[in-house]
Amino acid sequence: MTSEGQKFGGKTIKLIKNHYASMRAVLQQKAVKGTRSSRRRCRELQQRLSGKEARYQRQINHEISKAIVTRAQEILAKIALEDLTGIREGVNQKAGKNHRRKVSGWAFYQLKEFLSYKALAAGVPLVLVDPAYTSQTCHQCGEHGIRNGKSFKCPVCGWSGDADFNGAKNIAFLGRYVDRPGGSEGLPSIKAVLSGLLKAPVFRPE
Repeated sequence: MTSEGQKFGGKTIKLIKNHYASMRAVLQQKAVKGTRSSRRRCRELQQRLSGKEARYQRQINHEISKAIVTRAQEILAKIALEDLTGIREGVNQKAGKNHRRKVSGWAFYQLKEFLSYKALAAGVPLVLVDPAYTSQTCHQCGEHGIRNGKSFKCPVCGWSGDADFNGAKNIAFLGRYVDRPGGSEGLPSIKAVLSGLLKAPVFRPE
């Protein structure tokens, strides 16, 4: 989801990735119960499936990164991304097996790399921002809101809508305060930025 409301991925990608996961699970069961030759055959099929899934994910990330960079060129904007370094390790420590599988299959690092070199080639600035509080903060008034799955509601100003869109707006807002590429270490979080801006009578990140 971009700060303009453009969505990428969605149900089709989830269905395909779940399909590959189910097929691998079936092959794994057959490999455990089968003969030596059938186990070898199952391993070969599993490797083929992994290759097909990786190629599919790579193609999707190429299409997404191209669309984002092209749009940034059109409106003369820079691209801001969350710095998600270490997210797999954090999730793997406290998430269930099914959620860990989804995060491990989420090729965000590859997408970031594709965006980085495409943006560089197109002359589009790209920055990484601190992801802290971007999903908990209302992009309209800057107050703490309530996220419930894909929905977000602010009890202060009353704004409600897509949680990913709200987060994308906050990331775009933070991106205006970042003028250098690289990681977000040492950069202010949205909470730190707003602690100063909220002293003004009216605050609107948009």
